[in-house]
Amino acid sequence: MIVLTTSGWTDYELLDSGGGYRLERFGSYTLARPDPQAIWDRQLDKDIWEHADATFSHDRWNLHTQIPEKWLLTYYHHGIGTGQEIRLKLWAKLTPFKHTGIFPEQSLQWEWMLAKLQNQSARQTPNEAKPEIKILNLFGYTGAASLIAASAGASVTHVDASKPSVAWAKENQAASGLSTRPIRWILDDVLKFTNRELKRGNHYDGIVMDPPVYGHGAKSEIWKFNESFPKLIKICQQLLSKNPLFLIINAYAISASSLMLENLLNDVTKDLGGTTEAGEIALAEKGSGRLLSTGIFGRWSTL
Repeated sequence: MIVLTTSGWTDYELLDSGGGYRLERFGSYTLARPDPQAIWDRQLDKDIWEHADATFSHDRWNLHTQIPEKWLLTYYHHGIGTGQEIRLKLWAKLTPFKHTGIFPEQSLQWEWMLAKLQNQSARQTPNEAKPEIKILNLFGYTGAASLIAASAGASVTHVDASKPSVAWAKENQAASGLSTRPIRWILDDVLKFTNRELKRGNHYDGIVMDPPVYGHGAKSEIWKFNESFPKLIKICQQLLSKNPLFLIINAYAISASSLMLENLLNDVTKDLGGTTEAGEIALAEKGSGRLLSTGIFGRWSTL
């Protein structure tokens, strides 16, 4: 099993965890929020935790200092091989769901996807017309993965059932200076949209998805992971192009191991060759390096 471990960026650090909480720095602000997996002892002094700028408790954020409604974080990555630099500006906000709309643990997935896209571009000869690379991002939320793919030159379709989330993703696009990049923003239920794409005969070279354990579609459609996800992955199998690049699945708070994702990916890609890998996604604490698991993943690629 693989453990994808992110130690942080300039604008993000996991400072400590324990006692059912994690302590993180998002830009200039230190936040303490619940994490049911962090049942071990905290390593930093009590006064450091008590000086957090905000703490999420009893379903609300308690501010200990003045924090703006939203603030910008910068994600930077130097593209492998091509020298292409990727710099995103992402808005962080304190949401009622205890998160900030930014998921730093996903950065290794962004970089993996970016490498696949850049490697595909590098395989083209200088005078050869480069075909359009089409990427589908399902449950795209605030859009970081969509922006990474668009930065690499892909044409992106971003699907989410939440109107505020799609609006937030568009704000991130504008803040990152990517407003002219081809991103199609779709407010819709994922299962309904992908079924329609199948009927239209549309295909994608790469698919990324972050399916929740439970959710509602744009018109109150019910999503339950154990019932809905197997249907979705079968549809995505048919949506892949003749020469697909990758398929990425990230999952949080589900009662299953990464072996489930690996087995499903092997099922849907058995006629395509390539490589499948799966494991956990984790954050490494600053200083100690202790790992905090945040979810599981499975991914397949041909390159």
